[in-house]
Amino acid sequence: MRIVGELRKLRIKVSATLVRNVLAEAGLPPAPKRDRLRWRSFLRAQGESILACDFFTVDTISLRRLYVLVFLSAGSRRIEYFACTSSPNTAWMPQQARNLLIDLDDRDRQVRFLIHDRDAKFPRAFDALLESEKVKIIRTPVQAPNANAPMERWVGSVRRECLDRLLILGHRQLEHVLRVHVRHSNRGRPHRALDLKPPDTSPPSYLAAGSRPQPLRIDRRDLLGGPIHEYELAAA
Repeated sequence: MRIVGELRKLRIKVSATLVRNVLAEAGLPPAPKRDRLRWRSFLRAQGESILACDFFTVDTISLRRLYVLVFLSAGSRRIEYFACTSSPNTAWMPQQARNLLIDLDDRDRQVRFLIHDRDAKFPRAFDALLESEKVKIIRTPVQAPNANAPMERWVGSVRRECLDRLLILGHRQLEHVLRVHVRHSNRGRPHRALDLKPPDTSPPSYLAAGSRPQPLRIDRRDLLGGPIHEYELAAA
């Protein structure tokens, strides 16, 4: 379905069955099927007002551990804000809550709920600051990653598509890498939950079935030296 989405952006309409057959002929197995979310109906109804957040870690080549805090919109799958640190302490966390609220206010985004786990890195001051702005905190059950599935899915994607293929030297490089990937995820990456559209843009109209084929030239843009590719129609 990712390939179908990329082709739609290039105004080419093909079926998932055709793509599956081509992949099978090339000896590539299908992507693993994933279970449905238990509370999908809730997320669909309230998705535009729900943010999910979580930490993940990145180890540099000098074995220094960096922590990344990410906020994602459950409805649009848009990454709203991220920050990196080597020490997510009780002074750093409230500041990230302030930065998030400023960003949301600048874009006139209204948020009612924030989902996060019960990690001790989320201090009471962090929750209290958000609650003061009428954002209700929803803590997931213990050892239940599916309760924050959109966030877990994105963390898995950024690892597979980007971080697992790069050597991270330090904080500044990690921020640059994540900034590029977030821009790609928000503006150029097809999302299955969004009918294969990116969160920030709508793909152009594609060629309808039965229409007369036209010669196409496609440009590929490599991001971060090659791990991520973006495609667009070449200028005539």
